[in-house]
Amino acid sequence: MSNLYDCIIIGGGPSGLAAGIYSARARLKTILFEKGSFGGQISITDEIANYPGFFEEEEEGRHPKNLINKMIAQAKKFGAEIEHKEVVDVKLDGKVKEVKTSDGTVYQSKVVIIATGAQPRKLGCKGELEYTGKGVSYCATCDANFFEGLEVFCIGGGDTAVEEAMYLSKFARKVTLIVRKDYVRCANSIEEKAKANPKVEIKFRTELLELKGDGIVESAIFLNNETGETYEYKADENDGTFGVFIFVGYVPLTKLFEGKVEMKDGYIITDEEMKTNVEGVFACGDLRPKMLKQVITATADGAIAAISANKYIEEKYSE
Repeated sequence: MSNLYDCIIIGGGPSGLAAGIYSARARLKTILFEKGSFGGQISITDEIANYPGFFEEEEEGRHPKNLINKMIAQAKKFGAEIEHKEVVDVKLDGKVKEVKTSDGTVYQSKVVIIATGAQPRKLGCKGELEYTGKGVSYCATCDANFFEGLEVFCIGGGDTAVEEAMYLSKFARKVTLIVRKDYVRCANSIEEKAKANPKVEIKFRTELLELKGDGIVESAIFLNNETGETYEYKADENDGTFGVFIFVGYVPLTKLFEGKVEMKDGYIITDEEMKTNVEGVFACGDLRPKMLKQVITATADGAIAAISANKYIEEKYSE
């Protein structure tokens, strides 16, 4: 089979898969590469409850793998090739683009859609990875409703952490904002609203050291970095668990494209049509600077990128 394609998509999260569906449905010869788990960030969550039309009565039916598997099947149905391979190099200048995978194969295409996503910056405390999806979350909009009536801790001292603490207070019984320094890095108006919220408490000069539990988060060890004192918080006996929401930034997965497309702070810059500054190269999903990082915005980005790519090919390659 020829390695010349109309469209190469790098990344198998919701944005990449949506781009694959739209690209293949537009009758473009399409191939998509994903080096890790298909689904991106949603693959580490236990269920999806806020994606339009995706809601099942049984908890198992709301598992992200069901949505992702449907997206993969849909892309394949329209003719897209899906490959579990790592892209190790790209040549994006010129009319024909080149993508090299870890097995040494070089693929060529008329357009490239970058959809490698971003990942939440990890706090690095003991137990964080073990309890991700089992009490630890990086997205209040995604998971706040799972902690209805429970206590939650919100880790971080920037705008996002404070705003998300406010959002979480709509669901949780109590929200404790854990701030490493003796101040928060946000607008005074936002800080004042948080301090005025009776359900929000701010603990300065405090750090999360460790999470413990039997299958789910049941206790946390905190450090007062001013006094050096450590203390343990245990879940209320009636609750059995509590939430830990970590907001210490995002890391766009774009290192491969450094110096090849325009970026800012690691994020790829695009216009509303998902065009980068390089002709024939598009980017979509969480690797773009955006307000809301959700499945619904990722899939929208992917659809727009594919339609823009198709339009580019029609104009560039028309006789």
